[in-house]
Amino acid sequence: MTQMLASVRDRQEAEIVFLNGADIIDLKDPANGALGAVELSKLLEVKDYIAGRRPLSAACGDLPMHPDTIRSKVEEIAAAGIDYLKVGFFPNAQLDACIEVLKPLATHGKLIAVLFADHVAEYDENLVEKLAAAGFHGVMIDTADKASGRLLDHMTPDQIGHFIKECHSHELMCGVAGSLEAPDVPRLLAFKPDFLGFRGALCAGLSRNSPVDAQATAKIRGLIPETEGLRAPPGVDYKLLAARAYFPDPAEAGLGTDKIFVRDFVVPVQIGAYSFEHGKSQKVRFDVTADVLRVTRNPEDMRHVVSYDLIMDGIRAIVAQGHVELAETLAEQVAALVLENPRVTRVVVRAEKLELGPGGVGVEIERKNDMRNSAKSRQGKAEQVHVHGGRKGGASS
Repeated sequence: MTQMLASVRDRQEAEIVFLNGADIIDLKDPANGALGAVELSKLLEVKDYIAGRRPLSAACGDLPMHPDTIRSKVEEIAAAGIDYLKVGFFPNAQLDACIEVLKPLATHGKLIAVLFADHVAEYDENLVEKLAAAGFHGVMIDTADKASGRLLDHMTPDQIGHFIKECHSHELMCGVAGSLEAPDVPRLLAFKPDFLGFRGALCAGLSRNSPVDAQATAKIRGLIPETEGLRAPPGVDYKLLAARAYFPDPAEAGLGTDKIFVRDFVVPVQIGAYSFEHGKSQKVRFDVTADVLRVTRNPEDMRHVVSYDLIMDGIRAIVAQGHVELAETLAEQVAALVLENPRVTRVVVRAEKLELGPGGVGVEIERKNDMRNSAKSRQGKAEQVHVHGGRKGGASS
């Protein structure tokens, strides 16, 4: 289950994100850089207020890649008894030495290495493996220069998904951040990160240096499911659960479906059964139409829709996996991916190869979800949720 990490500067902001359901409360000062450290006194105030009700993390600062400097700062924050310690690592000749010097501390706290997407091409390709060997608890991808763009300006969704899989393959917790906004949330949830980190999206006007805003925080919280199994937390947004198809909202039942579509989406694909088609890419055009269950008469934000970005991201991720021989196989994979969303009842996928002659050739398929059994399942889940309220493993706000 993906958790919501909310970055705050002080106790007042910590109270706002706590009351609005943040899973992990993270201390950092954006005025001091991407990983600006807060004053120790403020950190301790937040710790006293939270009193173990949620995990706390803290950024150690935008530190130079000097082993002794990094070790000293990490030791200082570790002494405060924080659950997670975020340590930024920039590409540098001293990077390996900085990792090595933290090995003894890894046994006393949960170290989270923060890597930066705007420098991703400069890192050693074995860096995640080295962090796992050094005893780190997790790895996070973020952006260093907030003026240079958002995370998705530096990495494609499938690259982010590959990064998450690599971390998980080494049994490391994996987090994703970097000026994320509301529309990014459903796109990134598809790759199952352990947490998504936010600062600017929680502030008025998306300004990371502005105070945290309760309404903005609640909007982001509403996009990340809070349920574990069939249990719903107190104050759950039942429209959100309906949007996730855990069960229908009785007040909004019987609204029918809408169609979302992607048309004329052309990407290079390694495809073909002939030998001359192997080892190179050719253009394939995708047309995808999905019937989506409506969950409200008046859609207001990303909670109430299924984004067409999920279709385009999914096609890119499938194509990135390598050669596929048949257009039929490709279409089936796209259809299966779209139908993973429980609100999608039907999908039509057309995959058309454009470089085999004067016209296009390909396949069009239609696939459906079995709604009869899923409706009964959701009704049972709804009854259990009403009986078994409560937040798993933590106090309610």
